Amino acid sequence: MVKIINGKKYNTDTAEEVGSWWNGLGWNDFHAVQETLYRKRTGEFFLYGEGGAATQYAEPCGDMWGAGEKIVPLSIENAKEWAEKNLSAEKYEAIFGTVSEGDDDTTKTFNTTISASSYAKLKELAAKSGRPMGAIIDDLIKSAQ
Repeated sequence: MVKIINGKKYNTDTAEEVGSWWNGLGWNDFHAVQETLYRKRTGEFFLYGEGGAATQYAEPCGDMWGAGEKIVPLSIENAKEWAEKNLSAEKYEAIFGTVSEGDDDTTKTFNTTISASSYAKLKELAAKSGRPMGAIIDDLIKSAQ
């Protein structure tokens, strides 16, 4: 599925599938849901979901509701929350890195502003390497020490 949301392209064929969840119901059940977490080459996450007529993915079908599908962009915090709820600890750490058992966080999430040209270059590096933008920034900082 390909969808443009807020000027950004989300494509399940080109993004990396990093985890999935299914509620175990058959597809003839109105409550059946399957969700797949994807990571774009830019490091952004999105959820592709599909479900029956009685789910959040339902779509209008005449004067009734039918099965449907949807792409939902996720912040890193929301992606982590979804993964905590729906994936094993091993799968979570494979996606987001090792989680400490105490208060000594190994990664930090923050917002910053950079020039449009720097962002374009960072996005290009991420696409070429297949790595998240954060990993590229982390490597640049480590090499500057």
